[in-house]
Formats: sequence, C-alpha cells, structure tokens
Amino acid sequence: MVSTLAVPGSYPTVRDALEVAPDGAIVTLAAGTYRERLELDRRDLTLRALGEVIVDASELDGPALAITGGRVDVEGVSFTSGDYPAVVVTGGRLTLRKCELQAGFGAGLQAADGATVEASEVRVLRAQYGFVFSDAGGTVESSEVRGISDDGVIVRLGADPVLRGTTVAECGYRGIYIYQSSRPVIERCDVSGAGDAGIVVAHGSAPRIVETRVHETIGPGIVVGPGCTATIERCRVEQTGEPSVHIDPTATATVDLTGSGGLSKAGAHDDADVERLLSELDSMIGLAGVKGEVRALIDEIQVNEWRRSAGLSVGAVSHHLIFTGAPGTGKTTVARIYGQLLKALGVLPNGQFREVSRRDLVGQYIGHTAEKATSVFEDAMGGVLFIDEAYTLARAGGTAADFGQEAIDTLVKLMEDHRDQVAVIVAGYTREMADFLDANSGLASRFAKTLEFENYGADELVMIADRIARNDDYIFAAGLPTALHAYFSGLERDRNFGNAREARKLLEGMRKAQSGRLRAMGRMPSRDDLRTLMVDDLRTATRTGP
Repeated sequence: MVSTLAVPGSYPTVRDALEVAPDGAIVTLAAGTYRERLELDRRDLTLRALGEVIVDASELDGPALAITGGRVDVEGVSFTSGDYPAVVVTGGRLTLRKCELQAGFGAGLQAADGATVEASEVRVLRAQYGFVFSDAGGTVESSEVRGISDDGVIVRLGADPVLRGTTVAECGYRGIYIYQSSRPVIERCDVSGAGDAGIVVAHGSAPRIVETRVHETIGPGIVVGPGCTATIERCRVEQTGEPSVHIDPTATATVDLTGSGGLSKAGAHDDADVERLLSELDSMIGLAGVKGEVRALIDEIQVNEWRRSAGLSVGAVSHHLIFTGAPGTGKTTVARIYGQLLKALGVLPNGQFREVSRRDLVGQYIGHTAEKATSVFEDAMGGVLFIDEAYTLARAGGTAADFGQEAIDTLVKLMEDHRDQVAVIVAGYTREMADFLDANSGLASRFAKTLEFENYGADELVMIADRIARNDDYIFAAGLPTALHAYFSGLERDRNFGNAREARKLLEGMRKAQSGRLRAMGRMPSRDDLRTLMVDDLRTATRTGP
C-alpha cells in the first residue's frame, strides 16, 4: 500500500515529511508558501500540490529543489530560488508536471550527469537560463520559457533531450544554444524575441529541428556552425536578422523551409488563389455580414504584410474565430474557405481542415483529456481546427467526473503557444457560446472576432434549394419556386430550424415523391420528366394540399 504523508497536516515542513517518507511514498502539500530547500538523495518519491504551492528558497543558499539519483515525480509545485538554479537534478529521473520555476541567478532547471527529465506544462518565467541539459536527456513538452536574461535553453556535453511543442520567448541572448556534440530534437516549437540568434548549433553538434517557427529575433533565425550536422525540416523562419538561416561551409545540413505538411516559408502568397477563394465566398447565398467580416480579416492580413515589408511594426494578430448561429447556416463551409485563404496568403502552411466535437477532445479518466486534446490540436497544426458545438465542452452533463473543462484549459494554452501555426474556430448556438467563453478567464481573449451567422430567409432558402437541385441535374417546374417560398415562409425559426439542411431534406423528400409519380405514369419517362420536380412533388413530400 502506498504511504501518503500530508504537509502541514502530519508534518510541519516538507523536509520533515521527506526525512521519514519511505520509498514510493506520496507527499501532499497543502496550498501555501514553504520557505525551505528540498534535497533528495537517491529517493523514490512523489510531491503533489493540493492547491497553489510555492517552495521559496530565494533567501537561502542553494536550489529550491536538488535531486541526486533516484526517481522523483513533482506535480503542481512552483520553485523559486535566489542566486542558484531553481531545480537541479544530477543523475536519476525527475518528472515535472504543471510546475513553475523562477531563479534570480542560474537556470530554471539544470540537469546533468546522465539525468533524465520529463517535463510537461512547465513554465520558466524568470531566470538567467531556462532549461540547461549537460550530458542529460528526457523530454520537455508543452512548456514555456519566457523573460530569460541570457540563453533560453542550453543543450551541451552530448545531451540529447527532446523539446516538443514548447515556446521560448523574450530571451536576452540566444533562444536555444546547442553545443559540445549534443544531439537534441526540437519539434513543433516556437522561438521568438531573442536578443541574438534564435537557434545556434556549434561544436560538432547534430540536432534535428522539425516544424519549428523562429521569428522576431535580433540576430539570424538559425545558425549552424563549423563541423556540425543539422537536419532542419519543414520550418518557418521570418522577421529575423540577416541571414535568416546561416550554414557554415564546413557544416552538413539539410534545410527544408517549405516542406509539404509542415511550416512554409513566409511570404508565399498566391494572389490568384486568394481571389478565387474570395469569389467562392461571395458565391455563397446570403451571409452578407459574414462575408464582410472575412474580407476585413483578409484585408488586415494583407496590410500587415505590406507594413512588415516596409519595415513598420506589426502587432500580434490572432487567427482564431468564433462562429455563432443555428445549424445549416454555412459555418463549416466558411471555415474551410477561411483556412484556404490563410494558406493562400502565406499565413498557414497547408490550410488543412480538421473538424472535431466533444467526443474527440474529452477523455474518460484523469490525464486522458489533455492527451486527447493535445493530439487533436497537433494533428491540425498548419491548418484549421474546427470545433462544432464547442459549448458542450463547458457542460458537465449531470455527472461529477466531467473533463470538458480540462479540454478547454488545454486548448487555451495551446492556442496561445501556437497562435501562428493554427487557426481554431469554435462554433455553436449564440447563447450557448457565450456560456462557453465564460468557462475559462483567458478563453475569449484568444479569439480575434465573433462572426454571427443569421438564419436564412425564405428567398434565400429557395435559392439554396434551386442550387442544390441544379447540382444534381434537377430543375423546378413552373410554379414550384413560388410554392417553395410559401412553404419556407411558414416554417418556425426555432432552435430546431435547420436552415440549408431544411432545404436539402425537403429536396430528398421531393425526389422520392417524383420517383413514385414517374413509376405510376405507365410509360418510360422522358429526359425532361426525369429532371423536373413539380408542385405535386412538394405537396407529397410535405403532406400538404389535396
């Protein structure tokens, strides 16, 4: 049976609990600030926060957490140090989940001597360095390094960690520095705001950099030094110092900045495709307000590109949108066109469209939802993630163990970390979507705009029905458009009203009615007979009239 020790319930300090905890024990920390240092030598323990927990060693001599060997899991704890690293792990294995690290002088986390670090959703927000790996490995995933005075991430002495889905921003010197024969993998990361170069490879190192964006750096985006071997696949490098990518003549490097399915080179505009897609949008029936909003968004993207080319400042722009309105009003179609427009403008690399609902995002046990939501999000990278009936994520459905909120919280963080790599569109009924936005304090701010899709009027539904029919090689007989208008005008516009779906459903019924009518003719129908839908077919389909 696993031993659980509570602090401060049974023990006044964390160190008191650690001294007596057997291997395999769980030490739970009640919310509060613990002004002490934790030192673990070859221990097998779990530290778990029950609320907001800070281990503050800023006035003490040494790291807030020092681990030598063993196996330690930490969840939900913030570590703060003064003139030392916040966390030091030498050998052994450390797992950090949902932790925050701060250090006045030194690294947020320093791993050495064969240590393995598994970090997920870890934030280093103030330190001399963010993560430092020296002859160490592991994985840093869905994490953030921001506001660092020197290098954001250092990988040295043959270290081979994997950095995945992590943001490195606002560092005083380099974003990521790889040297001394190290072999890291940097995958789907975002590196920006470096005071020098974004990523530097030196001293015989051999990294693999995949689907990573490097932007807004004072120095070059990526530098590969003498004698190094680097693989740079499907990356995007923009708004950096010159040159954007520098490869030393003695280095061996494979560089792909435009790979299919990855991140494309900035500025790859296709003006003809933009105009084609805008014409396709204009050809949709109704939706005047929506069309105007989409055009305004496209205009803003174009003007920002002109400003960037002129050397003027450009603010951060979110491509995430909210679509509100009843079903059948064209939300999915507009979302597809919007994604293709972003691709044609060079904003997104592929414009692929991934439509999901609650069941694709929400798991059935603790930890499963974050995994599912992250996987779905990563699959949509480079294109549009369309979440239909998104408001259902904020409903517990009458059950105590509902993980919809976890899905929302996961999406909020991913949307911010990867706002330039994906467009998230959430859709649903107007009133319910307002409740959805209240589910997380940062959710509404992630979206650039709300587009309201209004119900179609009778005139528009007749036009939609006519277009659907013509696409299927049917025509309307005289008098049928007028009869259709009367029918659509009589439909109640409640929340069950399906808009274009009503027109499609009605045509299905009319085609069935036509089939019965033609079979009863007693002769082979002509080509015109096979194509023509009549008022009688409408009456049969709707069971109205004599």
